[in-house]
Amino acid sequence: MLKARKHFKTIMKHKWYVMVECFKVGLYRQGIVHDLSKFSITEFMPSVRYFQGDKSPIEKERIERWYSEARLHHKGRNKHHQHYWIDIDRGNIIPVEMPEKYVLELCCDFIGAGKAYNPKGFSQREPYDYFMNKIDKKYIHPKTVKDIEGYLASYAITWKLK
Repeated sequence: MLKARKHFKTIMKHKWYVMVECFKVGLYRQGIVHDLSKFSITEFMPSVRYFQGDKSPIEKERIERWYSEARLHHKGRNKHHQHYWIDIDRGNIIPVEMPEKYVLELCCDFIGAGKAYNPKGFSQREPYDYFMNKIDKKYIHPKTVKDIEGYLASYAITWKLK
């Protein structure tokens, strides 16, 4: 029960930070409904089981099981994830350009995740560095990659100007 409570608090903290960032760019509805699928049984229960507190429980589940049912459920229901925008045609993986409102929500998601999972070490450059160094861009549409880089670089730079 303790892990469930801690996981719930982590989700709510993440949702709060993402909502604040979404509101700053005018994405009010998306800020409110962001990641609601995390409360479904399919996502919540495995996330409680693999809860770590300082990083996504999905990664731990993937290591143990070689896949994550929670991740498959999540990425198929949330348009702000780059994995949602992949099509497969005759064995070819085709990245589809993400609409701008979902690109912005994805950037807010990176920012919110950094603030929720790394509150003491967070800097405004962290989301940009995370995207540039940890995200495989091979299956993201080239324009979408440029848009994400641009938004996150702008976020990092505005921090330096303060």
